[in-house]
Amino acid sequence: MKILKRVGLVLLVLLVISQAFRPDKNQSGNTANSIDKTYPVPHDVQVILAKACNDCHSNLTRYPWYGEVQPVAWWLGDHVKDGKRHLNFDEFNSYRIGKQYKKLDECIDEVKEGEMPIGSYTLMHKDAVLTDAEKQTLINWCAGIRDSIKAKYPADSLVIKRKK
Repeated sequence: MKILKRVGLVLLVLLVISQAFRPDKNQSGNTANSIDKTYPVPHDVQVILAKACNDCHSNLTRYPWYGEVQPVAWWLGDHVKDGKRHLNFDEFNSYRIGKQYKKLDECIDEVKEGEMPIGSYTLMHKDAVLTDAEKQTLINWCAGIRDSIKAKYPADSLVIKRKK
C-alpha cells in the first residue's frame, strides 16, 4: 500500500510540474496569405470552415478549457501543428500553384471519405460534425477553386514534381 501511495504522489508531483511547460499556441491570426485574399469564400463556406476546419487548418485556433491542462495541451499543440502542416487556409496563397491544386484535391477526397474533420475533433466538438449538405457545399467550393486554377494555369504547372 505504501508503494502505491508513493507512486501516486510522484505522479501527482510530475503532473503539477508539467503544468509549467506549455506549448506555443496557434493564435497569430496572420491572414496575409489567406485563401480568401485570392478566391471567393461564400458565407456558408466561411461558417463551415469556422466550425469544422479552422482550429487545425488556420493561424487562429480556439482552445477549449482543457487545452490549458498538461499533457492535453501538448497533444493539442502537436495535433494543430500536424493539421497546419497538411493544409493551412491562412497560408494557402503562399503555396505554389501545383500545391494549391493538390491540397484542394486532398480536401475534396478527405471530406468525401469522411476523414475530415477527424473523429477525435468531432468527439469533443459536436457542432463540427458536417451534414451531407455541408460536406457537399465544401466539396463544391473546393472543386470550383480547383477548376478555376485548372482553367487559368497550364497543366504541367499543376503537377508537383517528385524529388529524385
